[in-house]
Amino acid sequence: MQNKKIKELLIGTNNKGKLKEIRGLLTKKIKTFSTSDFKLKSPLENGKTFRQNSIIKSKYFSKKTKLICLADDSGLEIDLLNKKPGIYSARWAGKNSNFNNAINKVYKELSKKNKHWKKEKIKARFICALSISYLNKTIICVTGKVEGHIASNRRGKNGFGYDPIFIPLKKNKTFGEMRPSLKYKLDHRYKAFKKIKKFF
Repeated sequence: MQNKKIKELLIGTNNKGKLKEIRGLLTKKIKTFSTSDFKLKSPLENGKTFRQNSIIKSKYFSKKTKLICLADDSGLEIDLLNKKPGIYSARWAGKNSNFNNAINKVYKELSKKNKHWKKEKIKARFICALSISYLNKTIICVTGKVEGHIASNRRGKNGFGYDPIFIPLKKNKTFGEMRPSLKYKLDHRYKAFKKIKKFF
């Protein structure tokens, strides 16, 4: 597999934002499929780490479709909240909730911990684990991360998820305020993807 380039790939996510971002990282020569092409729901993510959950997804979707699958598990860790929401980032505000509610919960929890938190730079990081699996075998799993801090209020309409409240290190804009082309070069998913580029 390491010497052969992948020609067809299932992107194992039901998150439209992730799907768009991953497709943007891949070469146009690769024929990509999404889980919605097969009307697949996501598996139960009961791993304890981003890596474990990424592998659960890539194996599950690969076995369902018989295609090589690239899956992502990623999230936001906030130091003041003991690294939460972490692996629960997508469902932190409740199973059927959305990121708007999740961001509200972040601000509420930060205020509980420190009512003056907006005057400080609350350290946080985005982490991404990318895995490639074929059927029951995981070919590779890598991680990427980007350090930064939490913005005192949500800013920007670009990106998705927690992007409007995350300011990467040495920048003054949130991911939500950045052009996608700039964000892609800084973010955790791109850093992880660089480690598996040889397969494409």
